[in-house]
Amino acid sequence: MQLFKALSQVSVLSFDLDDTLYDNSPVLAAAEAAMLSALVQHAPLTQDTDSEFWWQQRRLLAQATPDIRHDIGRWRLLGIEAGLTSLGLAQCEAGEIAELAYNAFLAERTRISLTPEVTQLLSALAQRYKLIAITNGNACINKMGIGGLFEFSLQAGPDGRMKPYADLFLTAAARLQVAPAQILHIGDSHRADVMGALSAGCQAAWLDHYQTAIAVLPHIRLTDVQQLSALL
Repeated sequence: MQLFKALSQVSVLSFDLDDTLYDNSPVLAAAEAAMLSALVQHAPLTQDTDSEFWWQQRRLLAQATPDIRHDIGRWRLLGIEAGLTSLGLAQCEAGEIAELAYNAFLAERTRISLTPEVTQLLSALAQRYKLIAITNGNACINKMGIGGLFEFSLQAGPDGRMKPYADLFLTAAARLQVAPAQILHIGDSHRADVMGALSAGCQAAWLDHYQTAIAVLPHIRLTDVQQLSALL
């Protein structure tokens, strides 16, 4: 752990989820595979498409409606629908199949298991601090089995614009009735988590997996989430 700036009083620990509490790469790979499988099952004409095809559908959608990026679940759902209509399906049928494919994606996307060590760390931290989750993704703390340790989880899209916009941090502070400076946000993305937290007036702990050079310093740099035990 590196301390760059002295921490002021912290009463709330805010956690990013993906790649902070677990490795998200295999989760996304399984979810993407489930989506492709469901598409082939319900719309055989998609059998020659791949993840790149569906990413391009989302990219085109974002070019037309940039704000859709703030809700990645809806973005993906509408991207699937757009891809299906581009392949020749009627709008109504495309919408129904898109729902089925997205639900298959989401079922795997939220099938996340934390290591016992991470769960134990969160349990210990919850004895001293209020815990919240602030995520740009659509992972679910309840399905992970840690919902009981957290006050709530905020998700980009339904709860505000994605990090690094300040929306989610300010919503959290207002809901908890604390000053933003009392929140220490922990996340792996320098842009989304560090810059987002600092812009909202929160404190920031950066989980730096790759020891990269940066221009804007967090309060703390971590190389392992277990280093948060120093806050106990």
